[in-house]
Amino acid sequence: MASLLNYPLVVFALSFVVLSAAVKTGARFADRAEAVRDDLSVVLAATLTLLGLIVGFTFSMAVSRYDQRKLYEEEEANAIGTEYVRSDLVPASDGETIRKLLRDYLDQRILFYETRDQDALRRSSASTAQLQTDLWVAVTRATASAQTPVTALAVSGMNDVLNSQGYSQAAWLNRIPVAAWGLLAVIAVCANVMLGLSWHRGRAMGLLIGILPAMVSAAVLLIADIDAPRGGVIHVRAVNLVSLAASLRP
Repeated sequence: MASLLNYPLVVFALSFVVLSAAVKTGARFADRAEAVRDDLSVVLAATLTLLGLIVGFTFSMAVSRYDQRKLYEEEEANAIGTEYVRSDLVPASDGETIRKLLRDYLDQRILFYETRDQDALRRSSASTAQLQTDLWVAVTRATASAQTPVTALAVSGMNDVLNSQGYSQAAWLNRIPVAAWGLLAVIAVCANVMLGLSWHRGRAMGLLIGILPAMVSAAVLLIADIDAPRGGVIHVRAVNLVSLAASLRP
């Protein structure tokens, strides 16, 4: 199920089909619920209210995770830009090496945010890990002979660069729990089944049969789109990193 949530349009289509089938299933047994129709209407209203709350809660979870990814992208750009400036605090030859490595590292971080190709992402992850090692070796070698409070700023800045990448990676892996999706699905199906059960036998359903499934599916589509870092159309773009890369081009 977790991999399915990376494709919001598939989630929308599947949700609409399942919920429409739930309404039709309930309508098929509507005559058996005739004796408890009034009570069923009360339960249906309560279920729809609960469904609205769960949708709102899930949407809030998705938005908070999206904002977190945006925040860490900005912090990555700030950390890399700061360390680029602090490279002037070490000997000139070492500083130039660090700046060259930072530009290469920045390109890989931009690729992390923009690519949707899994092979390219795996290659970028390997390159990023190697560049992190090279950057740390370069800054520690540059400051080994002159360990002063000034050169310590370069080491501290590099530590921030490496940490910010870890925070960003964790934010991209932080998705809405599958249990929350499961709860939303169960309540949505129950609400649509009860909608069918409350239908008066012999009355044409027409387009009304698809209204609630379509509305719920549209809400699920938006939530899945926001929550999928590399799926759909709503995802964090490396605006700050791209702007920084443009300013650092020699």
